[in-house]
Amino acid sequence: MKFVIQRAAHASVTVDGEITGKIGKGFMVLIGVSQTDTKAEADRLIKKMLGLRIFEDENGKTNLSLKDVDGELLLISQFTLYADCRKGNRPSFVNAGKPDIANELYEYIISECRKEFHTETGIFGADMKVELLNDGPFTIILDSEVI
Repeated sequence: MKFVIQRAAHASVTVDGEITGKIGKGFMVLIGVSQTDTKAEADRLIKKMLGLRIFEDENGKTNLSLKDVDGELLLISQFTLYADCRKGNRPSFVNAGKPDIANELYEYIISECRKEFHTETGIFGADMKVELLNDGPFTIILDSEVI
């Protein structure tokens, strides 16, 4: 499982011309699920993500968490995080989770995050247009294989 976390001043996702999710200050998170991911791995990454202290305090130090700044979450599924570009010029996505399993884990992540934070989402499998004002820019990648 991979989370690409971008510290956002604001972000939104649109599907078929309609905004499906919109946040102010917080994290815009792209979520990739592999064939072998589990809820236990999701729990580990969620805990790590929600505890990240990457917002600036009064001294300009990245010392505040999402909770400290009353931040929001925008969670977007993105199977292309598992693109394999080692051969040729056309990426292979064989390592991405099958849609039914990936969607189940994506929905699980959403439900867990909603327990603590205002959480908006994209639509699984849809053609989405994502807008983001990356604050920093500040981007963190969490990968269940290395955490």
